[in-house]
Amino acid sequence: MRFNRQLESIKVYEGGKPIELVMREYGIAPEDIVKLASNENPFGTSPKVVEAIKANADTVHMYPDDSMIELKTALGEKFDVDTSNIILGAGSDQVISFAINAKANKHKKVLTARTTFAMYEIYAKQIGATVIKTPSHQHNLDEIYSKYKKDGDVGIIFLCLPNNPLGECLDKEDVFKFISKIDENTMVVVDGAYQDFAAAKDPKKKIDPKELIETFPNTLYLGTFSKSYGLGGMRIGYGIANEEIMQALYKMRPPFNVTSLSLKAAKAALEDEAFVQMGIENNFKEMKKYEEFAKKNKIDFIDSYTNFITLLFDKTKNSSEIAQLLLKKGIIIRDLKSYGLNGIRVTIGKPEQNERFFTEIEPLL
Repeated sequence: MRFNRQLESIKVYEGGKPIELVMREYGIAPEDIVKLASNENPFGTSPKVVEAIKANADTVHMYPDDSMIELKTALGEKFDVDTSNIILGAGSDQVISFAINAKANKHKKVLTARTTFAMYEIYAKQIGATVIKTPSHQHNLDEIYSKYKKDGDVGIIFLCLPNNPLGECLDKEDVFKFISKIDENTMVVVDGAYQDFAAAKDPKKKIDPKELIETFPNTLYLGTFSKSYGLGGMRIGYGIANEEIMQALYKMRPPFNVTSLSLKAAKAALEDEAFVQMGIENNFKEMKKYEEFAKKNKIDFIDSYTNFITLLFDKTKNSSEIAQLLLKKGIIIRDLKSYGLNGIRVTIGKPEQNERFFTEIEPLL
């Protein structure tokens, strides 16, 4: 059977190995497995979320409220924007697909940093758009602007702030200066999936969605409930932009694209900021242990503004081998060899999970 030719160049996105697969492959009991691969909240989600899911479980036979007005109103209050400026998706990556379908095609390119969220490239290639990347792995605004001017015909630029899978983050002031130089017909997407972590660590990194879209009408801000709110399994994210962009994105949105339980869970999650702040505080407290461990073992690391840390090895070590050996011991992390990096990405877990990681990896070094 013949398929569209553009699919030939697409690599299938691979998430972190699920616990169930490790149990089957290595015969390890679930309680002995530590998953530090998918940047999930190690504390789960708020008790308020669990209560909301249970309270609404008997409504799953009905389609969700397609206006999604309750959650959009709550998000509007959180960010001080009108509900007409908000679109919800089955994960923020669905909103990414809306944006790419609206602004990219075989004549309009997609511009990203060399190493960033893989779905930007995958969605772009699905519609036959060309993806151009910077030479540097991390975000370099001078390189991005140079590519923008040199390659031309850029329909959309993605800035992942902070960046997944590396963890670095640009200052808001530098980002705004960069966007001010971009033509108003080029959409600039600021992916803020980890923004609450960055803002907590360094206020200079914080990008306010309202200020962004009011200052630059050609911008789209992305957020998610999968990280600090602990709703990865509910698949819900959002985009914030001016009404002109929203009108275009809504033409891409399928009906009932977010489940009724996801809507209720996300609204309940917004009502428990104390839970979110507890997780963020633990994250950066525990991250210091990773930094100290890396220094002790002479391992390079990227200063992270997220809920994970990237460890980079020298030529005497092989990240794929280390990742595989850890897997056999029940420790699931993310190997970065597919990104051209000899390193691993490790989600910051609970104290006992992190200690287990240190115990298991040290003999391998």
